[in-house]
Amino acid sequence: MATYLELYRSGKLRNRVDAAVSLLESCSVCPLSCGVNRLAGNVGKCRTPREAMVSSYGPHFGEEAPLVSRHGSGTIFFTNCNLRCLFCQNYSISQLGEGQKVSKEELAYIMLFLQARGCHNINLVSPTHVVPQILEALGLAVESGLHLPLVYNSGGYDSVETLRILDGIVDIYMPDMKYDDEETARELSGIENYPEVNKAAIKEMHRQTGDLEINEEGVAQRGLLVRHLVLPHGLAGTKGIVNFLSKEISRNTYVNIMAQYHPCYKALQTPSLGRRISSAEFHEALSLAQEAGLSRLDKIHPVEILHIRSE
Repeated sequence: MATYLELYRSGKLRNRVDAAVSLLESCSVCPLSCGVNRLAGNVGKCRTPREAMVSSYGPHFGEEAPLVSRHGSGTIFFTNCNLRCLFCQNYSISQLGEGQKVSKEELAYIMLFLQARGCHNINLVSPTHVVPQILEALGLAVESGLHLPLVYNSGGYDSVETLRILDGIVDIYMPDMKYDDEETARELSGIENYPEVNKAAIKEMHRQTGDLEINEEGVAQRGLLVRHLVLPHGLAGTKGIVNFLSKEISRNTYVNIMAQYHPCYKALQTPSLGRRISSAEFHEALSLAQEAGLSRLDKIHPVEILHIRSE
């Protein structure tokens, strides 16, 4: 049973919605804290006004196995992002603004549609900047029978204040841990203090939900699942990240060490990002995670391995 149902039945979900929406007036929904009045339709660095924007939605079978299982993860791809990653593989959505505005009623319908399709969860992709809009829609969807677990699938640059509003609402947190070095984050994603903000967010996510729980059918029910994309030349800082997870979160953290990096968007204009990772770089990242004591490592698909080029 999704955790938000208890809040709904107690009448407390409405309070969370109101708390989230209030952050839009002088926007502090994410750590950028632009301070613009999005309730009045103004936009900050996320380029998103009062209404959320959605690029696409549907059952997705390319996510981690515990999310997909037999019937797929019910993904909703939100337009725009609070990061400016030079290598974003979804740049047409996150950077170029591909998508359409949706009302809270339309977003609620999307959630219910995905449930009717048999999806195992509602997977909110890039939700950081539209948490208030998601919660408004959630309240309407629950009234019409929504009961699937919510997956918060973010770039990991999340406000602890906003995450606390989500306590008891989100069942599964799936953040990125992109970098362990502030200068690298600034250069490649145009963001300040990423490691500090990211680690604080991961701690709060784990405090709320704990380690990933998977039922007897192999379907994720609750907990933290971390994604870490391996970058060329060790730019992602894998050693620092896996040691943080092992020592400060849990050795039982479910981690997907991702090998699918390939140059796209502005990456080809950046020498350090201009090639795929090598097989040696990927296996070194796996070894670092294992040496740190992390054992719940998502297995890479064999087809992806074939595309990892040697240096």
